[in-house]
Amino acid sequence: MKHVFLMLLMAFCASTTIAQTADSVARLDPKLKKTLNAADQAAYQLALRYNDMASAKSSLYDLIVRNPEDIRYIEMLGSLYYESGQSMSAALVSMDVLKVNDKSIPSLEIAAYSLEQVGALERSLPYFESLYLLSGDNFSLYKTGYIQYSLKKYPEALNSMNMLIKNAKPEDKVGFPKSQTETQEISMKAAALNLKGMIYLDQGSKTEAKTAFEEAISLEPAFDFAKENLAKTN
Repeated sequence: MKHVFLMLLMAFCASTTIAQTADSVARLDPKLKKTLNAADQAAYQLALRYNDMASAKSSLYDLIVRNPEDIRYIEMLGSLYYESGQSMSAALVSMDVLKVNDKSIPSLEIAAYSLEQVGALERSLPYFESLYLLSGDNFSLYKTGYIQYSLKKYPEALNSMNMLIKNAKPEDKVGFPKSQTETQEISMKAAALNLKGMIYLDQGSKTEAKTAFEEAISLEPAFDFAKENLAKTN
């Protein structure tokens, strides 16, 4: 009970502070607000130039508090967190943006990849799905299928891979690790066939898996991962 009381007290204090800040901003002289915004925008650019991410974030927070209606600053904060490797913060900021604008492609990308990076696959999946639907980006469809496969949503994963096999373009590529220092570039269609085989293999359908892996190798004869998977069907 003590912990619950402390959490409620902290939430009350935080909401009071936010309300007071919003009230203070509302009472700012428009000319002063414009001057402060210009100063913080200049500080933000200078901080980026000198790779001082902490100062850049601080300037953005001031701009966000002073301009709560301008979603650009929140989007910029999400990008900074993502580029700094702070995946959880990047995800939280981007999800807030998407509550206001659920068609923001940059925020969908950041939310999807950040949540995947922290292991929240179930949460990341709808963002990858939305990203594909809005952008038509085939790599987003591949990621959708891979996460569906990881979550054992096999019918959905198969549907995603069948769509990708049909729609993949020759220039679409997926990188697979060949060694600790090398990456193998594989066509999207071959990658989709390989993942399709993995789905069948997980379900115990070795004949269908073997067919998919062989098709992937026929497209990419040097596809090491597909060869390793094919060996599992024997």
